[in-house]
Amino acid sequence: MIKVLLADDQRLVRAGFKSILDGEDDVDVVAEAANGTEAVALTRSVKPDVVLMDIRMPELDGLAAAREIVRIAGARVIILTTFDLDEYVYGALRAGASGFLVKDTEPMELIHAVRVVARGDALLAPAVTRKLIAEFAGRVDRPAPSPRLNSLTDREREVMVLVAAGLSNDEIAAKLVLSPATAKTHVSRIMTKLDVRDRAQLVVLAYESAMITPGWMSTRDVRDRQ
Repeated sequence: MIKVLLADDQRLVRAGFKSILDGEDDVDVVAEAANGTEAVALTRSVKPDVVLMDIRMPELDGLAAAREIVRIAGARVIILTTFDLDEYVYGALRAGASGFLVKDTEPMELIHAVRVVARGDALLAPAVTRKLIAEFAGRVDRPAPSPRLNSLTDREREVMVLVAAGLSNDEIAAKLVLSPATAKTHVSRIMTKLDVRDRAQLVVLAYESAMITPGWMSTRDVRDRQ
């Protein structure tokens, strides 16, 4: 059973999401929060697997709340936003969120997102996610490249670049002429070496370390440049 906490200051929004999620046999909405402070407190007490977090809330905004939740509880956070080009979403990914959804997403996409994030993956499939990262990655202050990158082999760096470009394990396998299992092993080993939780964090680290640059996002671009 996937335990979900809903955090949104609009009661009707919470009710809508709850109605959708509670209809699934493997999902249970265990708590609701009307602001970021409540979300953090409830995460401590009910220990949800996934937190659906509105990015704009009173008292403590979703960005700050997501950072705190990831730090203290290790729950996985999906950011909810009204706009598909919300500049705060990139900051949320940097804070440790595993992905985001726009609030007018289809019910089945919401359910799929919760399941994907609950099993430890990141919600990077929607093209709008890559668009957001490409749009705002160049606007943030970039720290010096992490020395942890020195631990990666050439193959692992190649795989990390393809992850950052939004390719799935199967697509990486096809691109590099590997088996899907080998591609998955490479991704898992990279995350272990770099001490990141999921693919979303790999994407952020790849941008911040200048392994890939904004604007170089489409699969076609990756294929042309490799």
